[in-house]
Amino acid sequence: MFVYQNIRTMKSLRVLCAAAFATTFLYTIAVGLNHGFNFTPIFIGDVLAMNWAGQFNVDFSFHLLFSALWLAWRNKFSSQGIALGVFALVGGIHVLTGYLFIKSFQVQTIRELLAGKDVD
Repeated sequence: MFVYQNIRTMKSLRVLCAAAFATTFLYTIAVGLNHGFNFTPIFIGDVLAMNWAGQFNVDFSFHLLFSALWLAWRNKFSSQGIALGVFALVGGIHVLTGYLFIKSFQVQTIRELLAGKDVD
């Protein structure tokens, strides 16, 4: 029964990763084509304005940071892990969902996916 539940859970995770990747990718392209791809001045301007959009940007920045740290930790802070973490800071959900999707085929359990093989 556990194996079946794990397979179903892993398939659900893959579907969620693919949906999140595709949705945010298409949304990003649409916004970029309509408003330009240089989001930095808008992002910083909202933060400096101390409005709700700025609050969201600060909150989101910490999500990116924790995602990047987890990816680096998951890869034992190797040079590849650190590079992946830096890439995640810029690539956001596209990097994280891509990583989880690919890794989900290389592991047996969600625990192994999230913590690695060496964690008890």
